[in-house]
Amino acid sequence: MAVKIEKGGWFLIFAMGLGITGYALNKYGLLDMIMPSAKVRQSTDVGKVVLPQVQDSGKVDVAAAAMPASQRGCDDKPEVRFYLWAWNAQMGLMFANGGPQATKGSLMCGKNVNLRMVREDDSNKMQEALVAFATELKSGNANPSKGAYFVAIMGDGAATFLKGLNDTLRKIGPEYTAKVIGSAGYSRGEDKFMGPAEWKRNPQSSRGGFVAGVLRDGDWNIAQKWLGDNGLCNNPDEKTYDPGCLNWVNSSDYIDAGEKYISNYCETRPVVQSGKKTGENRKVCVNGVVTWTPGDVNVARKRGGLVAVASTREYSSQMPNTIIGIDKWMQDNRPIVEGMIEAMFQGGDQIKSYPQALKYASGVSASVYNEYQSEPGYWEKYYKGVVEPDKSGTPVELGGSSVNNLADNILLFGMAPNTANIFAATYKTFGDIVSQQYPDLLPSYDAANKVLDTSYIEAIARRNPQMTPAAMPQFSSAAKVENVVSRRSWNITFDTGQATFTPGTKADLEKLTRDLLVAGNTLVEIHGHTDSVGGADSNQTLSEARAFSVKKYLEGQSSVSFPEGRLRVFSHGQANPIASNATPDGRAKNRRVEIVIGTSK
Repeated sequence: MAVKIEKGGWFLIFAMGLGITGYALNKYGLLDMIMPSAKVRQSTDVGKVVLPQVQDSGKVDVAAAAMPASQRGCDDKPEVRFYLWAWNAQMGLMFANGGPQATKGSLMCGKNVNLRMVREDDSNKMQEALVAFATELKSGNANPSKGAYFVAIMGDGAATFLKGLNDTLRKIGPEYTAKVIGSAGYSRGEDKFMGPAEWKRNPQSSRGGFVAGVLRDGDWNIAQKWLGDNGLCNNPDEKTYDPGCLNWVNSSDYIDAGEKYISNYCETRPVVQSGKKTGENRKVCVNGVVTWTPGDVNVARKRGGLVAVASTREYSSQMPNTIIGIDKWMQDNRPIVEGMIEAMFQGGDQIKSYPQALKYASGVSASVYNEYQSEPGYWEKYYKGVVEPDKSGTPVELGGSSVNNLADNILLFGMAPNTANIFAATYKTFGDIVSQQYPDLLPSYDAANKVLDTSYIEAIARRNPQMTPAAMPQFSSAAKVENVVSRRSWNITFDTGQATFTPGTKADLEKLTRDLLVAGNTLVEIHGHTDSVGGADSNQTLSEARAFSVKKYLEGQSSVSFPEGRLRVFSHGQANPIASNATPDGRAKNRRVEIVIGTSK
């Protein structure tokens, strides 16, 4: 797609106090020179991460806006610079602005915002631009001439991006930290993990794969989630090769990731097993990529041979566009901030409703991104998503995004009654993955409520009580799970012989809730099991009661995210043990709640 929250992948070096010295020694091979027998980071399992398949809400009932003019339209207003990746989820923003700089008759100029959009694919440079802006702001310039007023990244990488950035910004002053204020849209297919078709048919065949991508970036997250779903391990050390796990070569950006595959990039690396070097060296060549449009299109057109193993078509709540600005300036300039994102929301409604708006926005995208200007309709085509034969003749899914309006933002950030914060669930889910895989780089990160300010959206909502609808998953009471995405036993414990939760199960219930919030368009089966203590009939009744307790808990967290028809209860009593009932440990394993998540087709 075109914007991930840590596209550059090395932004954490930018932060202070996160073990930079030790990291640099390892990164540049100096550690091996000093300590040749040093133990390397062991490949690790990722664990289950379950994500949704929300569909775009489609056409909404709004009047057609006039097409913006081509000439600049509000130069009498202060220029507001917005750094963003080439990403189709920003189509609403493109239409609202009318051009790289806000044009005459545009929705943006109508809100008195002279916005200039600048393509920037390097997240390090985005961070540097925000720091430069905050530094000049602190010096007394109310409208800094340097840096970026806003950047847009992917929500699944926001925890990592903001940790490194805000550690630096706090040294300027606590009021100068960066905060999330809204979302322009979602990647819905264009961000993807590409590999040989065999990897998709048989995930175990990916062991020893060598994948190019931006580490700790949104597309990297797709691969991590896929590994967790399939019980596979990840090698977090990009200087070694583990033949039993998935391995990585770092790329400077998502275009470079594709080029490494296209050019058949190879490296000779020391082989590791169980976190220790074996003494063997092996030459390995890139046979997989994590990237987004146009990176995926480049791979298909220039070499081919890879398919979409997993993408945001399946993991459709993983990558909300995330707009970030400096808190101090935003607080001091609320009319500009609200005007910018309200125009963007209105642009999103136009894209959802009118093909001519999408066509116009795709032309603006070509100008802003300075790419494929000679290929009319390129950005429009890949916004919708297509299946095309690649250079080798293999059909491959390419592109796919959606835009957000005001109601979509209210749903995303959990601002309506009986809703939960899906952004926060995504933020924590993938922040935890990075922390697990790279604990030296990200030992901790700020809580979502410390980096999110929804007050600008709230103000817009008060002015627009009759808003157009949001994209909402729909569930049929007759639908059944036919395609299983994940099957996992949860350590949800109950009082002896009862269906009431023990106090120690709170953390597991909260994690389960986050997983299912992110997987918002999936059907959920709750299977209750007991050990063999007691009679078969009473155990059957007890397992049903415990499964219903989990269902009731989830529905109490958000009736919108857990509507009628989504959660199904199954009781098995003592009939399906997974361990021997002859031992206390075995009986404990058998007293379980199993959660099955999937789709009906």
